[in-house]
Amino acid sequence: MRKALTLAAILVASTANIALAQGKLIAVSWKTFQEERWKHDEAAIKAVVEAAGDKYISTDAQNSAQKQAADIESLIAQKPDVILVVPFDSDAILPSIKAIQNAGIKSIAYDVQFEDPNSLYITYDNVGVGKLMAQTMLAKGKKSGNFAYVKGDKGDPNSAFLAMGFESVLKPEITAGKIKVVCDNNVDGWKPDNAQKVMEQCLTANNNKIDAVISENDGMASGVVAALAAQGLAGQVAVTGQDGDTAALNRVALGTQLVSVWKDSAVLGKRAGEAAVAMANGTPISKLKGVIKFADGKHHVSMPAILLTPDAITTANLEDPIKAGHVTKAEVCAGVAAGKVAACN
Repeated sequence: MRKALTLAAILVASTANIALAQGKLIAVSWKTFQEERWKHDEAAIKAVVEAAGDKYISTDAQNSAQKQAADIESLIAQKPDVILVVPFDSDAILPSIKAIQNAGIKSIAYDVQFEDPNSLYITYDNVGVGKLMAQTMLAKGKKSGNFAYVKGDKGDPNSAFLAMGFESVLKPEITAGKIKVVCDNNVDGWKPDNAQKVMEQCLTANNNKIDAVISENDGMASGVVAALAAQGLAGQVAVTGQDGDTAALNRVALGTQLVSVWKDSAVLGKRAGEAAVAMANGTPISKLKGVIKFADGKHHVSMPAILLTPDAITTANLEDPIKAGHVTKAEVCAGVAAGKVAACN
């Protein structure tokens, strides 16, 4: 009897090991976890991967191209089926992408593009995000005056895509002389403290005469608003952002930030997780839902892409991220006077 039980136990363990071996391994190389939004992305990707019976692993490059290259080398050694990469530097990462593919592993450019024809690029329409920022500024913020551009890191193509979008909308007003761009700066690493310094310098150079700031994300907007607050200008100068960060949505409710273009990380992460699982199981990229050809990057390399549609969050629709469970009403409405914002009533 003991031998029979032992044999049964061995068979059960063996079956479990076979099932585990059949599961796929999905890896992600994050450029940084300093920004709140990436934790939302990771949770969504991981949920899809694990629900499929697969395993999720990840690394954090901590805003270093060198560390990211080493991270990817380490991931390749673990033989995953798919590696999603959020590149810190989209050109510097290309040898690592080639190494991924040489190892027979499939690759996805997640939210930040690297240009490779054999990889899937999945993101929100970042040109569209830039357009939404500018359109909201003109419709609900400032239509004229001195504007400042606070752009992201030069090594990140999303910064250029965003600028392409908002500049296309603002160009007619600039040409007509209604808007004057008095500051135009990129911010190293998209870091809030660097953005604050850039804004402080802009205010000094223009005797505080700034009417609007096109900030390319919420993290930098926090630095911009801090610089404005120090001069008593928070809430008087219209400021844009994107990502739907909790603090940014609270600033929208408080009136110190005009808009946060929300790229729902849960939706993006879910779509990316689904694509990764499908690719791991042999589905060609061309057969994935919603795939188009995209060639608007710096080097105009044509690659398959899935582009999702963002949502501009202002005081008029602050309830959207609350209803979606992205943030709580208490977080969004902290410090907001009663009756001031509909979503906080």
